[in-house]
Amino acid sequence: MSFRLLILFGVMAASMAADSHAQQSAARVWNEQLLAAIRIDNPHPPKHARNLHHLATVMYDAWAAYDSTAIGYIHHERATAPGSIADARKEAISYAAYRVLTSRFASSPGAATTLPALAAQMAAYGYSTSVTTTVGTSPAALGNRIAATILAWGLNDGSGQANGYNDPSYFNPQPAMIVLSTNGTVGGVPDFTDPNRWQPLALSSFVQQNGIPFPGTIQPYVGVTWLSAVPFALARTNNGELWIDPGPPSKLGTATDATYKAGGLELLVKSSQLNSETLINISPGAFGNNPLGNDNGTGHPVNPSTGQPYASNIVKLGDFSRVMAEYWADGPHSETPPGHWHVLANELADHPEHEKRIGGTGPIVDDLEWDVKTYFALAAATHDAACACWSVKRYYEGQRPITMIRYMCSKGQSTDQGLPNYHSEGIPLMTGVSELVTQASVGTAQAPGRHYQIWDIDLAAYVPGIDHLGEVVVYSWPSEPGDRATQTNTVRWMFGEDWVPYQRANFNTPAFPGYISGHSTFSRSAAEVLTALTGDAYVPGGLGTFVATQNSYLVFERGPSQTTTIQWATWYDAADLAGQSRRWGGIHPAEDDYPARIIGSQVGKQAWALAQKYFSGAVLSESVVPTQTWNIDGSVTLSSSTRRGLYYLWEYSTDLQNWTPLTSSTQATNSSTTVTDTPPSGQRRFYRARWVTSL
Repeated sequence: MSFRLLILFGVMAASMAADSHAQQSAARVWNEQLLAAIRIDNPHPPKHARNLHHLATVMYDAWAAYDSTAIGYIHHERATAPGSIADARKEAISYAAYRVLTSRFASSPGAATTLPALAAQMAAYGYSTSVTTTVGTSPAALGNRIAATILAWGLNDGSGQANGYNDPSYFNPQPAMIVLSTNGTVGGVPDFTDPNRWQPLALSSFVQQNGIPFPGTIQPYVGVTWLSAVPFALARTNNGELWIDPGPPSKLGTATDATYKAGGLELLVKSSQLNSETLINISPGAFGNNPLGNDNGTGHPVNPSTGQPYASNIVKLGDFSRVMAEYWADGPHSETPPGHWHVLANELADHPEHEKRIGGTGPIVDDLEWDVKTYFALAAATHDAACACWSVKRYYEGQRPITMIRYMCSKGQSTDQGLPNYHSEGIPLMTGVSELVTQASVGTAQAPGRHYQIWDIDLAAYVPGIDHLGEVVVYSWPSEPGDRATQTNTVRWMFGEDWVPYQRANFNTPAFPGYISGHSTFSRSAAEVLTALTGDAYVPGGLGTFVATQNSYLVFERGPSQTTTIQWATWYDAADLAGQSRRWGGIHPAEDDYPARIIGSQVGKQAWALAQKYFSGAVLSESVVPTQTWNIDGSVTLSSSTRRGLYYLWEYSTDLQNWTPLTSSTQATNSSTTVTDTPPSGQRRFYRARWVTSL
């Protein structure tokens, strides 16, 4: 995906392509090392959001150690530099980053590439990886201490890292759905399928989201532990609750039946348009600028950078839909959705029109400060997005479109009780999208109708429509062609029970529940941070672009039929495109997309607000207001809100002048802390909680 560096904003200086690591900050170099490692690791969006967050944290904590104002997040230390502060920061950041990354990717499928690359980077900087001491005042020792702190933190942050991010207590009673695979083609719906619950898929051979083969046949639940993972800024009162609750998804056969059916039908409509020759204008002047949580925007009147209206951008709907589905999918060999937004942030940093002012105001900061603070805030937001989104996934276990559409089509149609194959849980009928096979639609040998032949996935061939009168068929994409480099599969009439999303045949659908969309949550949270960080919702130059070259860009099949340029004016527009792309790809209905955008917005704003408090040191000025509840047994329960990473001490006094520790200082791992005390009979005690640190 390195080509994005040259084309994202359309006006990148040619010299940018020749920039070497020597011209980039240490934080940027190590961030790029992590992105490269993610691209060849198992695709696990919440895990890699966490890896990005932890790398950003150690780099920020190392930077803050040499600053008189900023406060570290997990590791709190004030350090002195033996020489220049810039050199000390570079060294401390490098040791901290190296230790964290080698630990996290030691057992990665790409370890044979990643680990030597990390060591080579240390050697290029002139640092010895054999320096492992955590004792002393050297920058190397400081970096190693910071890494040790965050690695210990990660073993107790609820992600289940020590157990391979698995939850042995989780059980899904759904039968796995056997779908199109590289060793055979199978459609249909297994018996006892619950259409209102996520259903894992079974393929005889399949790859994961980044193209790495999976050593098994049934999808595992990726991110199953994230209901318990500790975020950065989010808070809740009960560990079993959601961080932000959008309410449950719609369910077939209930009061929300109509929403469920409309979601499935929308995706069938989109599938029917994947080869559409209809011309549409996707210029930011006509497309985007949506209110939060919908797609009702009508574009931007002018480009604020040029003062001129945006030029039209006329493309084929089919090309647009397929490029959208692939570019934003972050599928094979990608850095996953949270990493994609770090790529965009790096391109922002390189843009010649961008001034590095934190929040868009104040002095221009050096590259290292910009990068460290950008990654800290951005990674905190995308990590919190993972926590918020995957907690919803685990709590509600919302169904995926492949289950929704195949199940409804297997039941029949729900539009007209007077027509054949009626069932209350059937798919709605729509002309040109989902229809019943009739004698009239089959036609004759002399005048074939549109259902004269129907594509059968099991046979990978057409069958006579006359043999399937009364059955539900859909006009849709029949999966990838035999030679993806030279062939394009066009949409055709096929059995609804065989429907597949616009994805690789041996990937099909991500291995976790659908509700809510991870892409939408990640993207909006990141867009909020980049907007606040730059002080401007518009991308530099007012125009972001991605060019998909004719017949050479698409991976699922040959295409697009014409060179297609996707454009966006603001970070919010880009985030909305990411959410929309999953609907074009058949991965999420709108019901998964819109609430996720709203939650992502909340997450991003909260992460940015808190990150600024660490930058300015204001986090230490927050008041700590404890509450107390007297119990019937004479004990008292004490509670207080906390900031994760800071150390807190409970104390008591009998005269409000002399204070005695009630507990030892403890690092907060959650947004609140609770202790219990039993005062001696007759003694009146006053209590307080305060943060303590070695600063």
